[in-house]
Amino acid sequence: MKIQIHLRCLLFAVILFNFSLSWGQKRTSFHQAAILIDAHNDFPSAAIGNNLAFDQDLRGRAHSDLRRMKTGGVDIQIFSIFCGPEQPKPYAWANREIDSVFAWVERNPDDMRWVRNSKELKKAVKQKKIGTMLGVEGGHMIEDRLENLEALYNRGVRYLTLTWNNSTAWASSALDETSLKDTTRNFGLNQFGQSVVRKMNELGMLVDVSHNGERTFWDAMATTTKPVIASHSSVYNLCPHRRNLKDDQIKAIAHNGGVIHVNFYAGFIDSTYEKKSTQLMERHRKEMDSLTSHQTASTEITKKMLGEKHAAALLSIRPSISILLDHLDYIVKLVGVDHVGLGSDFDGIEAPPLELQGVEDFPKITDALLERGYAKKDIRKILGGNYMRVLKANEKK
Repeated sequence: MKIQIHLRCLLFAVILFNFSLSWGQKRTSFHQAAILIDAHNDFPSAAIGNNLAFDQDLRGRAHSDLRRMKTGGVDIQIFSIFCGPEQPKPYAWANREIDSVFAWVERNPDDMRWVRNSKELKKAVKQKKIGTMLGVEGGHMIEDRLENLEALYNRGVRYLTLTWNNSTAWASSALDETSLKDTTRNFGLNQFGQSVVRKMNELGMLVDVSHNGERTFWDAMATTTKPVIASHSSVYNLCPHRRNLKDDQIKAIAHNGGVIHVNFYAGFIDSTYEKKSTQLMERHRKEMDSLTSHQTASTEITKKMLGEKHAAALLSIRPSISILLDHLDYIVKLVGVDHVGLGSDFDGIEAPPLELQGVEDFPKITDALLERGYAKKDIRKILGGNYMRVLKANEKK
């Protein structure tokens, strides 16, 4: 009798193991078959700042590299072209970063393909190459010239984030609108800012409202005639950070036909993270002061302190992937599944969710969505379908 019970238990364990293996293989197959588009990756600026090449093995040094991106099933990567306001010639710097991305594609023709429109995007997917696209993060990089905007479009740039943390002469940022309330400065888009948006609509360049102050956001929404994106923003109601979108903004983007690509950064998804990270930084005040004395930018200080020097301590305060999924859920429940996507901000942040160490871990998001009961057709929209729709809607007819 005992032998029979033991055999039954063993048989049940084997069946359960085989079922789990089969289910896991099906999930992997589904993820790889779906078109995955990440709307925001900061590797170009990280590469120049840290002397890295995309086709190196960068495990432990960066969130991204070519091999891990293929492992993670990334079909289309939109690389962020970025420099801070301290750069004296931001337009030239933008072109330098674009040159770097071109070099990666040229060195790896079997694995990467340049993508400028929805037709080329589909070809890249069909050829099983990483479709490489560009977005410029910060209107300061056009140096107040529409001809620079057009030149960047001609080089392959397909979205412009109207502001980064710094305002321009024609658009105010979320940072400035929330921290400079006593100033006499006029917030929002001025007439030139409106002409920038209209020019983008004319070219077929997506308007990106991440980092924008609320007044700039509403002026942009009133000006654009095409669907917009937020390339890397999350939900203010879940994490009240100035970089996140309030419910009326989320609804406005949905009404416009646009897409919000949820940011993976702990500080934008976990309302407790900022306090915890500040306390961690305070415990190492002397190191911080040393970096500050070398005039390192504040964002770079945070990355060096938490992402490099004290990465082990950072593990204790990073949130789980479930918090990221909560932001996706919130947007879906508020405005529907057609208006949400992924904007990782990898290599621009020091603290993604614990389970997401880098681009190789994108399949874990698909697994988490399946576990939450999302239909496969809706997961395909979140992973990339929604971005593809907005890209096509912005293209010249």
